Amino acid sequence: MTRNPSRRDFSAAALATIAASTLPAPYVRAAEKKYDAGASDTEIKIGQTVPHSGPGSLYGVLGRIGEAYFQMLNEKGGINGRKVKFLTMDDAYSAPKCVEATRRLVEQEEVLALYGSLGTAPQTAVHKYLNSKGVPQLLLNTGASKWNNPKEFKWTMAGLPLYPTEARILARHVVSVKPNAKIGILYQNDDFGRDFLGPFKKVLADAGGTAQVIMEQTYDLTDPTVDSQLINLSKSGADVFYNISTGKASSQSIRKVAELGWKPL
Repeated sequence: MTRNPSRRDFSAAALATIAASTLPAPYVRAAEKKYDAGASDTEIKIGQTVPHSGPGSLYGVLGRIGEAYFQMLNEKGGINGRKVKFLTMDDAYSAPKCVEATRRLVEQEEVLALYGSLGTAPQTAVHKYLNSKGVPQLLLNTGASKWNNPKEFKWTMAGLPLYPTEARILARHVVSVKPNAKIGILYQNDDFGRDFLGPFKKVLADAGGTAQVIMEQTYDLTDPTVDSQLINLSKSGADVFYNISTGKASSQSIRKVAELGWKPL
């Protein structure tokens, strides 16, 4: 019976290698050269989008680490003799730019898979596209709950602990060490922030509600600073600070808390 391999099946190379050593020659010939785009006898082509520029540019280091790692791997002979060509592209933490870069990787560069791409909003913008194409969206550098949906999006896999799981752990910690906490929250105004916010508040409610959120402040990635939000939180009477931020906003908030002399948990 002829088996049609799933598009971009990562096991194809391994199966071909096993077949070459165990099956009679006619079967080996029949199995040869049946790779998806981005794979050959000598090369595996993998793509990635991360913010090498823009408000999330500190995460561009992930692309540079990836390049260094795969270079090291290739210098050691690659993967079963195949060299990895790793293409990391700049999406500037922008959904439209992520769409553009991802389409280029898939349709022009013809990568086998996307690996380690970053950002809830950018990756949401290409989530359906990659799954419709059968291109693996692997080990994402985002822990949004939406990545845990193999029934509808079988080609997507998170590479971080899911944000709701982290949020529940943090809330249980607050309840255990400061059961009457007054909590001030800063959160990024998108799916990333909301994934951390909702489960955290639910754990507080389930614990009886003695630990309470007394103020919430939001920010957008395009905001130049979060100083005003931190000033408001520091004046609220909060003795716990739940900081749901990324990149520049994280650095700014840590600095501003110190400047204000605010000493929450």
